[in-house]
Amino acid sequence: MIGKITIGKSFGGCIRYCLDDKLELSQEQKLILQKQDGLKHENRAEVLEYNMCFGDKKELTRQFNEVRALRPQLSSPVMHITLSLDQEDVFTKEKLRQMGQDFAHEFGFEKNQYLVIYHQDTKHPHLHILVNRVGFDGSRINDSNSYRKVANLCRKLELKYELKQVLNPAKFMTLQQRQEHSQEQRIDHRKEHLKQNIRNCLLTASNFSDFVRKMEQQKIQVIKSRGISFIDDKKMKVKGSKVGYSLTTIEKILSHSVERRQRLYQQLENEKKLSPKNAYKQQSKSLSFTILKHIAQDNNLDLCKALEILFRQERDFNQTPYELIHKKGKRKGQSQHLSR
Repeated sequence: MIGKITIGKSFGGCIRYCLDDKLELSQEQKLILQKQDGLKHENRAEVLEYNMCFGDKKELTRQFNEVRALRPQLSSPVMHITLSLDQEDVFTKEKLRQMGQDFAHEFGFEKNQYLVIYHQDTKHPHLHILVNRVGFDGSRINDSNSYRKVANLCRKLELKYELKQVLNPAKFMTLQQRQEHSQEQRIDHRKEHLKQNIRNCLLTASNFSDFVRKMEQQKIQVIKSRGISFIDDKKMKVKGSKVGYSLTTIEKILSHSVERRQRLYQQLENEKKLSPKNAYKQQSKSLSFTILKHIAQDNNLDLCKALEILFRQERDFNQTPYELIHKKGKRKGQSQHLSR
């Protein structure tokens, strides 16, 4: 869940934004969009809670401004919190209403005027909490460290309501969180560096022993048993299958000549740079493009993995690329025989 908070001056403008449909859409456009994406563009806003207030837009604006007058020196009495959930999150409207109450308790505006409004016009469901910072006793809600408060509360609510967990912005992380996040980034960077080294060595190695020698020149130890693992110069050990290079994959790639590997790899690299328009024109002429297209659609595998699939396809050319990748039956409308 991603939270955002803004402090503003106009209750009327904020209330209209939260309760009205998008002004740029006509009635006809709303209905068309609703049929296309299944979202609610007409009457998109649903008020889940009125706290110390009631009525339509005009009545709400008048009530908020009447309380605002109790502290005329406060130029920015509007607090507007937006909570955006992941489209895969499972929730109920009651759960959303409770989230609004959780924010009220955390920020101390339980006894102030506020609205909890649910919008349903985007793929990411989102909640608006509109708050009057001025209380009925003339006190004001403190907005210091509000960005940090919102970020930290979002993390708590993700656990409480079993929502998808995301990281705080770096500047709001605790020291431990920053250290853990930094460590994860370093590990990911080193894994990517390892993948590049494996790929480069596979493209030039004459056999498995030569591959091991080339990897050792890059200060990477190769451990072969039933599978294969790699240890880099920082003593990080990674299974080959975790970076897309199992022992079986490596052996199959090395079973082909260096010239053939490099030629096909260069072909794939060139086709990867094609614009979508030019790539489409080349599709019927290029066997490797067909392979790469399916791979890009299904997990965007490393190019050296694409080579391995391509080699198998060329050897067993009675199978289509789709069958090789998905292990399924013949794809409807696709020729079963592909020329080299």
